Amino acid sequence: MLKAVIFDLDNTLIDFMRMKKLSCDAAISAMIGAGLNTSKEKATKELFALYDRYGLEEKTIFQKFLKKVAKKIDYEVLASGIVAYRRVRAGFLEPYPHVIGVLFELKRRGIKLAIVSDAPRLKAWIRLVSMKINHLFDIVVAFEDTKEFKPSTKPFEVAFKKLKLKPSECLMVGDRPERDIKGAKKLGMATCFARYGNPKADGSGADYEINDIKELLEIVE
Repeated sequence: MLKAVIFDLDNTLIDFMRMKKLSCDAAISAMIGAGLNTSKEKATKELFALYDRYGLEEKTIFQKFLKKVAKKIDYEVLASGIVAYRRVRAGFLEPYPHVIGVLFELKRRGIKLAIVSDAPRLKAWIRLVSMKINHLFDIVVAFEDTKEFKPSTKPFEVAFKKLKLKPSECLMVGDRPERDIKGAKKLGMATCFARYGNPKADGSGADYEINDIKELLEIVE
């Protein structure tokens, strides 16, 4: 019997990539407006190549970007990009449709709710608090709890210990087959692939697939 649902955070509960793309678009436009000599198309390609290399949580991404594109850091250009990025990010950090209603219904049914995210702890909590859903979760496991990314089993094991539950009593919901699904399956958890967060993925290998988070209520009865 399922007693808990463990969620990934970005692109599972939050439309993270939409926010990231819109924020970066605003940052690039602002930097070009402040004097950066490059095209928007080239800048976008270079910025996301750096994200691919260093990770989407890299704190100094715009410094690295300016060193790559302009060969130096102009601090007026840098500040313009950061301010624009943060302004847009604040406006577009929101949950997918039906997320809040589904979380409340799961709580009503007596299901424990948890987060297992590769994001740094503070950033994970900022996202949850920004969406006003932080109070719905029994536990939050972030990168600092194990210093290992999924599909390592350690983040999941920390969650089980805090929830005081067995793997067989938990369902993992995530958008990345190679991390969320693979890691959970190693421990014998039931798994659910959030295809709405990663529509281009090939076969997920999950026990369930959902195109809308409200379909989760049919799985967890």
